Amino acid sequence: MPLFALDRILHFPPVHLAEPDGLLAVGGDLSQERLLLAYRQGIFPWYEGKHILWWCPDPRFVLFPEELKVSKSMHQLLKREAFTFTTNKAFSSVINSCKSIKRRGQASTWITPAVEQAYTKLHQAGYAHSAEVWQEGELVGGLYGIRMGKVFFGESMFSKASNASKYAFISYVQQLKADGVTLIDCQVQTDHLATLGARMIPRTEFISLLEQLV
Repeated sequence: MPLFALDRILHFPPVHLAEPDGLLAVGGDLSQERLLLAYRQGIFPWYEGKHILWWCPDPRFVLFPEELKVSKSMHQLLKREAFTFTTNKAFSSVINSCKSIKRRGQASTWITPAVEQAYTKLHQAGYAHSAEVWQEGELVGGLYGIRMGKVFFGESMFSKASNASKYAFISYVQQLKADGVTLIDCQVQTDHLATLGARMIPRTEFISLLEQLV
């Protein structure tokens, strides 16, 4: 398949033309209009060096909120409120922590200053949201992503204390479910989210769901 180079025109090629690994296009920008168009079409950005790469993998890793799995140990932590859970109280700190945290097997982060600025603007516009967990007043875990219609597109999460990111994720999924969200996009498979109930679905099914829910 060809790799598409984006210009200033606001468009994306059809997602079925993506490479086998999901890579669809390169270039463009991180304007609010382009980012929202991308998410509506099931596409997300990921940096490699100085280049913006746009992806739509097949299959797609998602979580249906009703399929959330909560282990006995996590259930006990939630029951005794081991952390304080909030939403949209510290978006800047959450995305900065996601950018700064060291991850096993990764030499650097895809969250560049340009990405941080773009998603902060999306937060100010009401599209990007954060979930936070606190311990003795310190931010120890959280996540952020994009909410559109009945879909939440997860972007990144971090943890500075044992089980903090799981606590944030479970608490937020439960809140999203109560708010009517029926699909959470996890993008690509991770063992961490698989233990919480996320699973693969065909890209065609994912795109069909977006057309109904966004």
